[in-house]
Amino acid sequence: MGGPRRYQDVHTLMIAALPEAVWAAVLDQVEVLGPSWYVRAIGCRDRRAVGPRPLTEGSVVPGFRVTTADPPRLLVLDGVHRFSAYTLAFRLVPDDTGTRLEAHTDATFPGALGAIYRLLVIDSRFHKVATRSILARIRRRSPAGPDGAVH
Repeated sequence: MGGPRRYQDVHTLMIAALPEAVWAAVLDQVEVLGPSWYVRAIGCRDRRAVGPRPLTEGSVVPGFRVTTADPPRLLVLDGVHRFSAYTLAFRLVPDDTGTRLEAHTDATFPGALGAIYRLLVIDSRFHKVATRSILARIRRRSPAGPDGAVH
């Protein structure tokens, strides 16, 4: 049957704010990504927030460990639990109208339980809905300049 199936996707959202404002909103949102009950239920490696703040390499939030922090351009998180190993990367790209925010997911789902988990989370489209919701919350928390324009 082969190795674990891999899942990759990218979601992109334009935000009318400077990269530094979007970066701050990303950091705020990452702090609340994994509800503690869910992180415990699926057996995440990283279960509680530890390490330096603001987030940097080695910082941990429930469900994720920061592997790269290059403000205000790139934040890479990785995680492991009973059913999956995964990476979530936020890339911020300056644009004439603000910042393009990209959320990149890369995950594998080993074994029969991994396949079932993939069916419940990925094939059900729950992951797409959740990722879009995260991006929308980041956009709401990203203030534009004082006159509403991106400078």
